[in-house]
Amino acid sequence: MDVLLTLLDFVLHLDQYVAAFWMQYGFWLYILVFVIVFSETGLVIMPWLPGDSLLFVLGALAAADGPHLGVLLFLLWLAAVLGNTSNYWIGRAIGPRAFHYEGSRFFSRETLLKTHAFYEKHGALVITVSRFLPLIRTFAPFVAGVGAMPHGKFQCYSIAGGGLWVLVFVLAGYFFGQIPLVKENLPLVIVGVILISFLPLVVDFVVGAWRKRTG
Repeated sequence: MDVLLTLLDFVLHLDQYVAAFWMQYGFWLYILVFVIVFSETGLVIMPWLPGDSLLFVLGALAAADGPHLGVLLFLLWLAAVLGNTSNYWIGRAIGPRAFHYEGSRFFSRETLLKTHAFYEKHGALVITVSRFLPLIRTFAPFVAGVGAMPHGKFQCYSIAGGGLWVLVFVLAGYFFGQIPLVKENLPLVIVGVILISFLPLVVDFVVGAWRKRTG
């Protein structure tokens, strides 16, 4: 329980923690946020790390004479792309070894072939859009690797999706984070950013459940 309360406090006051780190360690904030963004998508077990809200807070901090906006944009984009690439190759290496159980529902070769066919058809959209979806953005590159999506195609859309994601959230923080109303209610704004990020997943779940009941 204490761990959950600590995590909740960290999320709600992310702006204060990030600003305090910048004031005390300066340059090392660049390294820290690079590692966080890389790990969120580069390591399959790290989907719980802050993504969208962190970018928004960093943008707001940059507008308040904090870290350099251009450096942030480049480093965060690079971290997002390298994280995706790492996760892709992990999936590419594990896929053929894990999906060979003919009697398994999830790890059969048939599942592997279906995954490959899906990413051949929809991979570009999945990799680009998933960047804006918490949890999904962590697993999409891994599954793309498992499905052997062509690396060149994967990389093109990973670069585009990562760049768009960074620009949207960092610049939103940069231009709106210093507005008095937003600044005074930043914890609520952070919660709002998180809820909006999860909204497409909730809508998809509700629509899927409704179709099952009516179908």
